Amino acid sequence: MKTGLGAGVLMALFAVADVTQAADAEAGRSIADRWCAACHVTSDSKADSRAVSGTDAAPTLSSIARDPNRSPNWLRQWLSSPHPPMPDLNLSRAETDDVIAYLQGMSR
Repeated sequence: MKTGLGAGVLMALFAVADVTQAADAEAGRSIADRWCAACHVTSDSKADSRAVSGTDAAPTLSSIARDPNRSPNWLRQWLSSPHPPMPDLNLSRAETDDVIAYLQGMSR
């Protein structure tokens, strides 16, 4: 019985990894530009012609992306149930995965 449970856990972990790999970072960037840029600076790269300025009232997305305490699972939970002053964006799971893929790309 333990073997079946262990195999099920491994399969679930691989399924989560596949969803993250299938996520579209460019779509995540588009979502961030549309929904996050009013408060968060979405890029700190001067070479990035699409950099959008937010405010200094919220952390930059690159600082969020590089924070080791903000894992993909933490980000997924936060985006699905944010706390004020951040609004609930009502993102789908695929959109959430796209935003996480975008943030993961910023952390490299």
